[in-house]
Amino acid sequence: MSAQDAGRTGAKTISIEEAAAWLGISRNGAYEAAKRGEIPTIKIGRLLKVPVVPFERMLGLSVNSEAA
Repeated sequence: MSAQDAGRTGAKTISIEEAAAWLGISRNGAYEAAKRGEIPTIKIGRLLKVPVVPFERMLGLSVNSEAA
């Protein structure tokens, strides 16, 4: 699922793995980028998630860029 797909389905977060796939980088690369603060994340217990809106904003994408 891409960040844009997540936005359309109403998902508020995506996994680090999904963010990595969307960016075309490795899973480990995404975790390192998140550790450096280059990918916005929130931590829920031991789970690390990427909030869709800040992720899209970081990439210069509009959440509502597609007409309904």
